[in-house]
Amino acid sequence: MLGFEPDLWDYLTLLTLAILVTAAVTVLVIIAGLPGKIAISRNHPDAEAVKMMGWAGFLAVVPWIQAFIWAFKPTDIIDIRRFPQEERESIAREIARLRGEEPVTAPDPKPAE
Repeated sequence: MLGFEPDLWDYLTLLTLAILVTAAVTVLVIIAGLPGKIAISRNHPDAEAVKMMGWAGFLAVVPWIQAFIWAFKPTDIIDIRRFPQEERESIAREIARLRGEEPVTAPDPKPAE
């Protein structure tokens, strides 16, 4: 069918190409998910949005770079609808959900006397 009989070198070439393609896909998956992993490890309040932007923006490159920067951006956001303790608990529950862990609640502060 090929016009020649495949020998050892042909099979080694095919194996090498398969290994290179697998390695390239693995590296692309690791790099595309990097902003989300960084945001989750830094307990970013918008970790899920950073994760989605990292995956969706990888092919266009510019949104991926923006997600990468966003993952490192310090966040001092306080939602006016919640007290700061409730905000910390909400962020902790969201990060635990993204990591696939059981939700952890922060201990209640000492009541004011």
